[in-house]
Amino acid sequence: MRPAQVAIDFGNDSDTPPRSSSEFEEVPYPSSSNNWPAPEELPLHYMSEEKARRRTVRGVHDNAPIYTDNGHYGDDDDGKDVYNKIRAVQSRGGSGRPPPSPAPPATSISEFIQQNLEHIPPIVYTLLSCWTRFYKIGKSNVVVWDEAHFGKFGSHYLKREFYFDVHPPLGKMLVGLAGLLSGYDGSFEFKSGETYPDHVPYVAMRVMLATFGVGMVPLGWYTAVELGMSQWACHLVALMVLLDVGWLCISRFILLDSMLLFFTFLTVFCLTKFHNQQYQSFSIDWWIWLLFTGISIGLVTSVKMVGLFVTALVGLYTIEDLWEKFGDLKMSVEEQAKHWAARVVCLIIVPILVFMASFKIHFMVLNHSGPGDAQMSSLFQANLVGNDFSQNPLEVAYGSKITLKNMGWGGGLLHSHVQTYPVGSNQQQVTCYHYKDENNHWIVLPRWEEPEYNPNEELRYLKHGDVIRLQHPPTSRNLHSHTVLAPITKLNYEVSCYGNSSIGDAGDYWKVEVVDDIKRAHVDRIHSLTTRLRFRHQQLGCYLRAANAILPQWGFKQVEVSCDKENNPEDAHTYWNVESHWNDRLPRADVKFYRSPFLRDFWHLNVAMMTSNNALIPDPDKEDILASKPFDWPFLHLGLRMCGWGDAQVKYYLLGTPIIAWSGSMSLILAILVLGVYLLRKQRKYIDMEPREWDHFLYVGKIAFFGWALHYIPFLVMGRVTYVHHYLPTLYFSVLMCAHMFDHFVFSSRRYSTQTKWIVFGVAAGTIVCTFWWFKGMAFGIDGPINEHWGLLWRKSWNIYEL
Repeated sequence: MRPAQVAIDFGNDSDTPPRSSSEFEEVPYPSSSNNWPAPEELPLHYMSEEKARRRTVRGVHDNAPIYTDNGHYGDDDDGKDVYNKIRAVQSRGGSGRPPPSPAPPATSISEFIQQNLEHIPPIVYTLLSCWTRFYKIGKSNVVVWDEAHFGKFGSHYLKREFYFDVHPPLGKMLVGLAGLLSGYDGSFEFKSGETYPDHVPYVAMRVMLATFGVGMVPLGWYTAVELGMSQWACHLVALMVLLDVGWLCISRFILLDSMLLFFTFLTVFCLTKFHNQQYQSFSIDWWIWLLFTGISIGLVTSVKMVGLFVTALVGLYTIEDLWEKFGDLKMSVEEQAKHWAARVVCLIIVPILVFMASFKIHFMVLNHSGPGDAQMSSLFQANLVGNDFSQNPLEVAYGSKITLKNMGWGGGLLHSHVQTYPVGSNQQQVTCYHYKDENNHWIVLPRWEEPEYNPNEELRYLKHGDVIRLQHPPTSRNLHSHTVLAPITKLNYEVSCYGNSSIGDAGDYWKVEVVDDIKRAHVDRIHSLTTRLRFRHQQLGCYLRAANAILPQWGFKQVEVSCDKENNPEDAHTYWNVESHWNDRLPRADVKFYRSPFLRDFWHLNVAMMTSNNALIPDPDKEDILASKPFDWPFLHLGLRMCGWGDAQVKYYLLGTPIIAWSGSMSLILAILVLGVYLLRKQRKYIDMEPREWDHFLYVGKIAFFGWALHYIPFLVMGRVTYVHHYLPTLYFSVLMCAHMFDHFVFSSRRYSTQTKWIVFGVAAGTIVCTFWWFKGMAFGIDGPINEHWGLLWRKSWNIYEL
């Protein structure tokens, strides 16, 4: 059946009067297709001219061509109006420094100078930095603060003695290099507060390490340039880096912090340089700065593990970058894969190789036995010059005196001392200790019901399945366990020392269980160094275990040893090996060919470093007047006395320039508020910035804010003791944010005249210079009674004055 037909009349209804053109909205059209439509003027009877300028009418420029980053004009989605959304900037390079056009080769010196005028300010700032860092650097001739640690570590490199520290080795190797270049022989002990003797070139060593502090200033300038900041903002960044008394003070001594700060600055600089090469992916410059970013990551993490925080910043940037590329439908799968591969190689593999190379050099230089041997595996120690492990008897027998090394990561030596447990059984303590002394010695003896050990009888070798006693020679007590719970690990039984040479019970019996041997497939007798053992308590069935649980001060912060009820054959913390071995009845063995693999030593040392670092927790039993909390840092609630505070001593107080730290912290708060306001206005269709300006605002803000947060927030959740110098890398990102806020609201604003911008800059720079000059004594050294230097107590919480 056909549908009914409908008649449509397109003419005017005779009953309806014709409508005039004034009743329709008149839309002006351009006279030709090449002209842009004129912007619509909004009535001003209900809003100000500024407000009218910022608010645009939807759809005014719907038919206008769109300018893309590659320099071409085109339609939006083939001419379609896609809800009038602003197109995102295609190239990430647009949010940083615009790529400079290449200059023609200079034909004269004057032309060369004219082309490089932009480098004159950083050169001037670098020269000023040399003055601030080197001025009166040798004024204090005593060991100041942590020079007692890092100067001593430098001495170990010069003497090639193996030592242990919680930080990676690169910074300390550079300290040793500074000592070598200055003619130091490594003989000074660097005791805190001790006067430097004439043969220790401490001034030359301080100058060499302060050079890293000098390099922070030009890096700050060029980073601001690469972030696309104005000249005024670049000057502010350089001034704040130059004149912060905290950075200045920490850079003038034999410490690691100047190197940590320098490599942190370098990583951020390389990242911003790479960002500005994004418009030409896979070019030579792109590869160079991506590679340099990876190298700088490896360097900063090789000085201190705090370098992982700036590494995380690079990681977040890379994730965002690759995510944006993933959304680019015009990019082929092959090109996506190349971008991923480039990041994996340059930002993961290269930093790891740099980090591992620092440890390889560390092991190669420190090839002599030293105070840190016990932190490493027995096989590693056996290959150190001066270590006697390789000359010890190979096969263990009854009557042998031995030391037992726990083979868990970061494990120490089985240890006991005369002090008793204040809880539990009140018997003699048994711990794990990372340094060598006679309290680590144990003698292998038969059970009580067996004939007493006779050195004149036939040798009886220790084998798998033997049940033995382990006697502690200094106290004559026996390794013992019972059903009393361990003091820290409550699920395990306590291990103690009990009885003497003639008194004991079945609680002293331990069954030897062989796990394996690294050199032999079939194990018949126990060998020192290579055989891995477990000790099972004969009566309770639990296993001797040391898992890096730290005892309180009554246990001297040593590692708890307990008896684990769980039989977990894969638990390395229940594995032990015989390390030192003495028995006059046995021949010496040459096991020098037992090489310890580098990767195992590398991993072992890193786990030991992290374990020891986590053990640096605040002691509730005593007050640390130097420590501070993370909440104290952003607004300088508390500083740090770096040395003695006597009237005759040169005094140094570690505290940032107040105006710099305070303005940086306030700028972070301001940035969050401003971002919130802009997002609300953006949702209401206000256009406050062009797309390129908005991308730049977000890009710099993300670098500064996330850099600050990644360096600050981890300290809020750390259990270890913290000091004000931990905030110094974090401060850099608040400085960048401060300059960014000045740049956004003043220096790059179209509202203000150049004269107004000069006035604002002059006030800000003058305030920084004057505040630095007022507090410069904290970095250059304060002479005489501290109470005579009035005006330094800007906050009552500062412990500058003697009350």
